[in-house]
Amino acid sequence: MSESGDPIQRLTYLLSRLPGIGEKTASRLAFYLLRAPESFVRDLAQALIEVKTRIHPCSICCNLTDRDPCAICSDPRRSGELLCVVEQPSDLLAIERGREFRGRYHILHGSLSPLDGIGPDQLRIQELLHRVSGGGVKEVIMATDPNVEGEATALYLARLIRPLGVRVTRLAHGIPVGSELEYIDHVTIQKAMDNRREL
Repeated sequence: MSESGDPIQRLTYLLSRLPGIGEKTASRLAFYLLRAPESFVRDLAQALIEVKTRIHPCSICCNLTDRDPCAICSDPRRSGELLCVVEQPSDLLAIERGREFRGRYHILHGSLSPLDGIGPDQLRIQELLHRVSGGGVKEVIMATDPNVEGEATALYLARLIRPLGVRVTRLAHGIPVGSELEYIDHVTIQKAMDNRREL
């Protein structure tokens, strides 16, 4: 789409590039924004800019945050003995909705997918191994998605972590295979967390 194109068409095109937004929805959103108060549109634009300029990975868990360390890593009520490994920051939020897990997290920012060119070097695996080998962690819970890539990632990490003398568990099945943690209700996630198993 040309930079000099019609502003409504350009906005519709950009909105349609967002995940889960088709052309019709993008068009509805564009016209909604056109009718919205200018203050709302300016606030939305400012929020988008701030997300891109102020958010960065936490130096400990690799979660996205505007402060370092993030709120979870700096919370003294959280146990450093229990480390939950997830693929994306949205997975962390899904587990946090259950309000039961009181350990800490590590975000990989993806899963192993050789067909897509994603190998161990593209994930935050070295940071994870550094944390686990540093002592204090007694159990690592693999909470990667229950799909082929998530299972492969969990097994790969388990092979690296077990020799360090740390217990490695996997969320219990019950989460539908092929789904993503981000879209699972908090009760199902909590039951899966409670019934995790050795990997």
